[in-house]
Amino acid sequence: MQPDLQPVQNNYATPISASQGVSAEQRVLRNTYLLLAVSMIPTGIGAMIGVTLDFGFMRASPIVASIAMLAIVYGMFFAIEKNRDSGIGVALLLVLTLFLGVMLGPVLQMTLGLRNGGQLVALAAGGTAAVFFAMAGIASVTRKNFGFMSNFLAVGTIVVMLAVIANIFFASPALHLTICAAFVLLSSAMILWQVSEIIHGGETNYISATLTLYVSVYNLFTSLLQLLTGLGSRD
Repeated sequence: MQPDLQPVQNNYATPISASQGVSAEQRVLRNTYLLLAVSMIPTGIGAMIGVTLDFGFMRASPIVASIAMLAIVYGMFFAIEKNRDSGIGVALLLVLTLFLGVMLGPVLQMTLGLRNGGQLVALAAGGTAAVFFAMAGIASVTRKNFGFMSNFLAVGTIVVMLAVIANIFFASPALHLTICAAFVLLSSAMILWQVSEIIHGGETNYISATLTLYVSVYNLFTSLLQLLTGLGSRD
């Protein structure tokens, strides 16, 4: 996701005067973290719903189901970005996080079906939190501008998504685990880059910033969980 370099004049991305003691970058970062935290609520609710549902229709037609899910998710991405300067963007973001929470159902069902499934979920959640705070901390403490990573991340995202689409048809377990490992690295780098962009004024809209960070955290968690589940199922 490319940063918006043009500041917009609205309540969602308007610089604060120095007299208020808080810089525009600090305000965007604070609002981003707050909205990201709030977005975890519908995600958790969706996940609890998802583990109770029957996803047999997805297993019956995995290709159709995968393509349909990608279409819905990317359609929501477009709608959120289109409305990122209003409260509608926040509402759409929360709807997306609820939907993605429900879509955690299949992998959670698979993992929780293992003898140590609960431990694997907790380990994946803990690993996700550790990576997020580590990457955000590096960007905040070092104050280094990681904007140079944007082209690498753009190319990496395209390559990984092409691999995801290819594996919809190939259904290769080895390729799937490789993609998960790539997502772990790519998502970690994306968190570092996005927080750096906010700190250095490259991203002035907290809804867009939250969307990028949320997707990175979501992909990081699901990828770690699938890697752990794949290894755990072999024990």
